[in-house]
Amino acid sequence: MDWYPLWNSLHIALISCAAVFFLGIFAAYYIAKLPRVLKGVLDVVLTLPMVLPPTVVGYFLLLLFGAKRPLGIFFMEHFGVKLVMNWYSAIFASIVVAFPLMYRTARGAFESFDETLAWSAQTLGLSNTWIFWRVRMPCCRQGILAGTVLAFARALGEYGATSMIAGYTPGKTATIATTVYQLWRTNDEAGAMQWVLVDIAISAVVLLAVNLLERRQKQGGKRT
Repeated sequence: MDWYPLWNSLHIALISCAAVFFLGIFAAYYIAKLPRVLKGVLDVVLTLPMVLPPTVVGYFLLLLFGAKRPLGIFFMEHFGVKLVMNWYSAIFASIVVAFPLMYRTARGAFESFDETLAWSAQTLGLSNTWIFWRVRMPCCRQGILAGTVLAFARALGEYGATSMIAGYTPGKTATIATTVYQLWRTNDEAGAMQWVLVDIAISAVVLLAVNLLERRQKQGGKRT
């Protein structure tokens, strides 16, 4: 059994999750402070990929990164890098579809934060950066961790946008999701079932992690 789709999927999901972690926290922290109307507009824009069909997301990514598009042409001419139909092309798709989960979860955590803790720290002369990492983030860690796990799971299971922007090439761009489809399409149901079972096992672990985090968050709320 060729395990490349598993390692490639984990590789893509980990890189995407790391990017989404910082992007989601940054967006959630600053957007939570904006006026209601502006915050509502940005919410719609940033969470739209969560409700759009993945193929539509993939189509927009092709319009942005395609080989005949300005951005694609620029990277090809100046760096010799093709932004589509490579393994790292799937990272773009995974970031876009996983970002809304991280953003919404982190924003909810930040909005539930007791601002009196930050004000108290400010009276002691502590910087906003210190307060953010040493006060706000620890208090919101359960929500942040839950968002991170969900974003990782979404990136790991991405298919629609990935198939459009990265395609399927065994040993180069294949992921678990695209491999299952290709094996089914070629009537290799036994091979497809093997990868389905692998995906189910990984998904079960992720869901157990989310449930554990939610349980700890509820227990922490009861203690306070």
